Amino acid sequence: MGKHVQIMADHRSKLLVCVFLVLTTQTFAELTDKINITFVNSAVEKGAVCLDGTPPAYYHSVGFGDGADNWLVYLEGGAWCNSTEKCLERVQIKWLASTSTRPAIRYVSGIFTVNQTFNQAFYNWNKVIVVYCDGASFTGDVEEVDPTTNLHYRGARIFRAVIDDLLAKGMKNAKNAVLTGSSAGGLATILNCDRFRSLVPHATRVKCISDSGFFIHSKNMPGANEREAYFTQVAELHGMAKALPQSCASKMNPGLCLFPEYVIKDMQTPLFILDSLFDLYQIKEMLAPFVGGVKEQWDDCTTNLTLCTSSQLQIMKDHRTAFLETLQEVESPSLGIFVHTCFLHTHVLDKDGWRCSFVARNVLANKTIEEAIDDWYYDRSSFQRIDTYTTVPRNCTVSRDNDIMNQRCLHPKHVHPMY
Repeated sequence: MGKHVQIMADHRSKLLVCVFLVLTTQTFAELTDKINITFVNSAVEKGAVCLDGTPPAYYHSVGFGDGADNWLVYLEGGAWCNSTEKCLERVQIKWLASTSTRPAIRYVSGIFTVNQTFNQAFYNWNKVIVVYCDGASFTGDVEEVDPTTNLHYRGARIFRAVIDDLLAKGMKNAKNAVLTGSSAGGLATILNCDRFRSLVPHATRVKCISDSGFFIHSKNMPGANEREAYFTQVAELHGMAKALPQSCASKMNPGLCLFPEYVIKDMQTPLFILDSLFDLYQIKEMLAPFVGGVKEQWDDCTTNLTLCTSSQLQIMKDHRTAFLETLQEVESPSLGIFVHTCFLHTHVLDKDGWRCSFVARNVLANKTIEEAIDDWYYDRSSFQRIDTYTTVPRNCTVSRDNDIMNQRCLHPKHVHPMY
């Protein structure tokens, strides 16, 4: 098992580089807004610091008009580190372990744009991106610091320190509030959802949106023991037990509580699950290493679906079945669901993963992702849709050219029929 867990860790180390490249090399053509960074220097004295000891930080787009008292807080993603060595690798890369190299200005799109045409749901809200630099989905809390490594495992403190800073800047008066995040940030959204609700008690409506954060245990699929072992190592290293939802951590191995299926049933705050039955990251990093076959073949398959073998497609279909079974176990009236079959990971920071998802033929019940979440958030619809008709992953990539995207988004007749 140790070897396989190490394989997962190695894959995640490579992901750090991928995340860095994605965040720093996006073309400005597809980005429409810019927001400034804020460092929470006062958090340092509370021990709320990144892995390398630097202060937490966030980017804030100030709300306006009738959205001035509404707040959306987004938690960044970027995998996890399950050992001292892997956390030190993050420190060397810096991007996911420090705020020291974060740019003063960040360019954004999707759910963060202030252009009402492309973001009718939240365009004029206060919108915050919380920098991910703890390696444990904002839930670690270890008091001791190893003087040899100087690693700090303080994700839970970072979450609270940032929220406290935002409360002081007006979020205490929030009328509506959303906690959201992607990937490891989507998992963090689930783990911190009820806590977030308790910190904005005067808000009329508080809900959470998990974007590609529903990582499944998949007990009957290859690698189940390794996935559990990996998350157990993350939980133990970062001292997550006391910061995880106690409805889960008090009853079972805390590492299992990083699989949302063991947490969601006891959540009190409404949650929306945005995900894919063929989530690219889960298949490539959490399943493929344990099913056999040549690694290069899996790399080819997950890069280009036309290169997948029949056996690889069958494994993906088995993953789809496991995902569907897991969703059936957690369904509840307050749970919003938009689960599709596109072969991708994360959505809300891009136009084609938000208002313009129909450009990528990613709609359910004739609703784009933004429309579905907007209806669910304002209680116009208890949106619960899963694409159970498609049994193989779909390629939903679109042009990254902003002019082409805008043309297709604003003029649907130029787009392929909605799926």
